[in-house]
Amino acid sequence: MSFDVKKELRSLYAPKADGFSVVDVPTLSFLMIDGHGDPNTAAAYRDAVQTLYPLSYAVRAEARRQLEKVHTVAPLEALWSAEDLTAFTRRDKDAWDWTVMIAQPEWITADLVAEATRAAAEKDLPALELARFEPYPEGRSAQILHVGSYDSEGPTLQRLHQEFLPAQGLRPSGRHHEIYLSDPRKTEPARLRTILRQPVVAAG
Repeated sequence: MSFDVKKELRSLYAPKADGFSVVDVPTLSFLMIDGHGDPNTAAAYRDAVQTLYPLSYAVRAEARRQLEKVHTVAPLEALWSAEDLTAFTRRDKDAWDWTVMIAQPEWITADLVAEATRAAAEKDLPALELARFEPYPEGRSAQILHVGSYDSEGPTLQRLHQEFLPAQGLRPSGRHHEIYLSDPRKTEPARLRTILRQPVVAAG
């Protein structure tokens, strides 16, 4: 049986598109790369994505060889932030900070990732030296499935922050989180499926 995080954690990776939900996200481990700038034009973003996928497949191969366990490589995710939060509403993408990441099964260890990294080094991955493996404790979060282009997320995020969270007695805490369920190279913008997640705490 192949482990697939989308199936094992359906409440986190298969939300509805017709309303927000509040979920408790456990600490998960990720391969991560940090960067800054417009994801559409920054070479650093492209290099990070082109590194994380081959590295994740190298981890998968190493887990199968060492542990005889098989898993499906998880979807790409990203954390987003900016010193001035109006950079998001203004779509000033050059001011965005990001962390791209791919979740790993609980049996993946730092030693196994180190072995996979040494194997992946033969592929001359452009941002391999920036990749790290670490847990990410997210906790209680509000999320929804957004169907449409990335640039059409604004109204949904506005409803989240101005309507849903205040009504629930919650406020944002932590970085905006997106999970990309569609491949933008093969999917029309209007059909892209993206989970929008915001860590929260009790207001006040």
